[in-house]
Amino acid sequence: MTNTTETINTVAPKVEAEVLSGPTPRQVLLTKVLGHKGLMFGAIVLLTIFLMALFAPLLAPYDPYHQDLMHRMIPPVWDAKGSWENILGTDHLGRDYLSRLLYGARISLAIGAIAALISGIIGTSMGVAAGYFGGRVDACVTFLINVRLAMPVVLVALAVVALFGGSLQVVITVLGLLLWDRFAVVMRSATLQLRSMEYVTAAKAIGCSTKRILFSEIMPNIANSLIVIVTLEMAHAILLEAALSFLGLGVQPPTPSWGLMVSEGKQMLLFQPWMIAIPGVALFILVLAINLLGDGLRDVSAPENRN
Repeated sequence: MTNTTETINTVAPKVEAEVLSGPTPRQVLLTKVLGHKGLMFGAIVLLTIFLMALFAPLLAPYDPYHQDLMHRMIPPVWDAKGSWENILGTDHLGRDYLSRLLYGARISLAIGAIAALISGIIGTSMGVAAGYFGGRVDACVTFLINVRLAMPVVLVALAVVALFGGSLQVVITVLGLLLWDRFAVVMRSATLQLRSMEYVTAAKAIGCSTKRILFSEIMPNIANSLIVIVTLEMAHAILLEAALSFLGLGVQPPTPSWGLMVSEGKQMLLFQPWMIAIPGVALFILVLAINLLGDGLRDVSAPENRN
C-alpha cells in the first residue's frame, strides 16, 4: 500500500506538468498542416507529379521520342478503339502519349522552379533593399518596377524567344528575368512595414550590422509572403511556357512539353479532342496543386496563426 502511494505521488506531478505545458509549437504546426485540406491536397498532388517526373524512365512504358507511323492516332484505353498497350493513346507520329506526358512533367516542373528561383532572387533583393534603405535606392527600384510593369510579359517573351531561338535554356532565362516584379512589389511593401518595428530599432540600437538585421530580423518575418509569391510565379511560369510552346516559340520538338502537346493536337481538336484534353488537364491539375500548396503554407505560417 505504501509503494502504491509513493508511485502515485511520483507520477502525479509529471502528468500535471505535461498537462499544464500543453502541446509544443512543433506539434501545433503539424496539427495545422494536417488539418488544412487545401494544403494537404496540393502537397499530395504536387508530390505525386514530382515523383512521376523523377521516375519517368521507370514508369514510362515506351521511349517518348520513338515514332511508329503504323500506330499513329490510337485513342486512349477508355475509347472503344483504344488499347492497353497505349493507355493514353498515341500522337500523330505514333509516339506514346503517356510516356510523353510523364517526361513533359519534368519540363514543366523544371521551368517553373528555376524561373521562380531566378525571379525570386532578383525581385526579393530589389524589394528588400528598396524597403529598408529607402531614399534613392527606393526611387530607383520603384522606377525599374514601373518600367517592368509597362512591358507586356507575353509579347516581350515572344520577341526575345523569336530572336534567340526557342530552347529550354532560353525560355527559363527569359521567364526568370521577366517575372520578378511581383516579388519586388510585395517584398518592398513588407519591408517598409517591418523596418520601423521595435525589434528592428532595437537591433540597430545595439549595433547589429545591416546584414544581420536583414537576414535575422527582416527576412524571417516576410518568409510567409515570399512563399505565396514563389508558388504564384512558379504556376505563372509554367503557364507562360505552355503558351510559348503552343505558339511554337517555346520548347522545340521533339522535346516532350505539355504546351507543345496541346499545340500538336490542336489540328485534331474536332476529331481527337483527347489530344488536347489530356495535357490540358495535366496543366490544370499541376497549377491548381501549386496554388493550393502556396495558400496553405501562407495560412499555417502567418504570424497571427502562431502560438
